[in-house]
Amino acid sequence: MKKFSIIIGIVGSLLLLATFLFPIWSIGLEAPQYPGGINMYIWINQISGDTPHTLQNVNILNHYVGMKSIEPESIPELTYFPYIIVFMTLFGIAAAISAKKKIVMTWMMTLVIIGIAGMVDFYMWEYDYGHDLNPNAPIKVPGQTYQPPLIGSQYLLNFKATSLPHVGSYFIGASFLFMGATYFMLKKANKSQNEELEDKK
Repeated sequence: MKKFSIIIGIVGSLLLLATFLFPIWSIGLEAPQYPGGINMYIWINQISGDTPHTLQNVNILNHYVGMKSIEPESIPELTYFPYIIVFMTLFGIAAAISAKKKIVMTWMMTLVIIGIAGMVDFYMWEYDYGHDLNPNAPIKVPGQTYQPPLIGSQYLLNFKATSLPHVGSYFIGASFLFMGATYFMLKKANKSQNEELEDKK
């Protein structure tokens, strides 16, 4: 069982690398004038959309209501987050190979802390973009802010903004579950080993 738990842990750690292949979050905008909607995808190292012009279209809309332009190259998280993913992948592989519950649990808690910090950071990013408005914007609505919801849907003027986890986030969750399975298998293996030692006494 211990060997199988190590394999599960290694596979779980490698699942984090899927975040280089899939977005971790999506923000969609729906309005009568955009029947197909406008969808942005947030990756660990970039921001993309349904088309090459998506981000440009969003920034045009932002300009009219006084929001700042979204410029991926000015967002530091998109630069250092890939290094965090690579570190956590290597850390996870090492934790699984060590076959030590404490190290595996340390990895799991670290991933939880990173996840919480990431969500808080994303909320603050949304807050800044939605509240720090240009007072000279062409369209001004007293008291109106444009912060998309962290999770779920919300109307911003005539736009319905929807913010949800994307495929990359599910891989992160699966990675955590795999490592959790490793932890409990190691716990069971250690218990069985201790019981065998007791029986031999």
